[in-house]
Amino acid sequence: MSTPPPSLDELRARALAAAAPPPARADLAIACERLVRIFTTDGIEVQALQGLDLTVDRGDLVALVGASGSGKSTLLNILAGLDTPTAGNATVDGHNLLTMTAKQRLRYRRETVGFVWQQTARNLLPFLTTAQNTALPMQLRSGHRAAGRRRHRVTELLEALGIADLAHRRPAQLSGGQQQRAAIAVALANDPTLLLADEPTGELDTETATGIFDALRTVNRELGTTVVIVTHDPMVAAEVRRTVAVRDGRTSTEVLRHTETDEHGTRTVHQREYVMLDRTGRVQLPAAFLTALGMQHRITADLATDHIALRPDGPPR
Repeated sequence: MSTPPPSLDELRARALAAAAPPPARADLAIACERLVRIFTTDGIEVQALQGLDLTVDRGDLVALVGASGSGKSTLLNILAGLDTPTAGNATVDGHNLLTMTAKQRLRYRRETVGFVWQQTARNLLPFLTTAQNTALPMQLRSGHRAAGRRRHRVTELLEALGIADLAHRRPAQLSGGQQQRAAIAVALANDPTLLLADEPTGELDTETATGIFDALRTVNRELGTTVVIVTHDPMVAAEVRRTVAVRDGRTSTEVLRHTETDEHGTRTVHQREYVMLDRTGRVQLPAAFLTALGMQHRITADLATDHIALRPDGPPR
């Protein structure tokens, strides 16, 4: 007996179900789907994000990389609550970044997310000591901690970041690396679930940058804070388990790394690059691959039993 064709109402219900965003997973710190951000200047529209998809697990340490203008800094500002998306879906720790009121957004920036700027002047007040700068976010969060608990939290953070002996120094009395460690302490003062860092090693020498990255890794490992770093530094990008590349306003490729230890105790890092696939089936192939094979405008796609073969446009095979 043949099955009757679906009714118009059933087809509409299926279409709505397919278009609706999937329910947010409880284990995700960040969930962005088809995220769009359009800026308008003098009547000209620039689409900084063009349907970006990204998920980050709780407790993960992720690097975002990409050329200038790729959209990674726009994404970071949205995740920080400093900017709002034009369209799409974005949640951080259960907070919907598209529907928050101004009051909710302020509370979100104070309690849920910590931000470390590349420029030290944006992280620390010059007339306050390291300890006072670290305590300030807790004082602004009214009633969060009594004075004794604030002092304990300040000491705990400065010790974890290796600058407890610099508690009474002002920013001008600190080196660049020490200033960035203090900035991390300020960003962590209110126990955020997510720490965002915009080029935190961009103005530092290699040795100092290594120390800052070690500090971020300590924060991630010992405090369980999810950390997302925007960086141009290949050293930093190569040190994290997951590196996500942003190109033309979308996530394009992703590198996953894991460490194996052999019977002699020798540790080897293995990595593999993946092309990102969005919900509509779009991918961004690496530019080097396209250039190597002379792929332009259109390509052929053939379905095999366990893979899809992509070839430059040409005579049928």
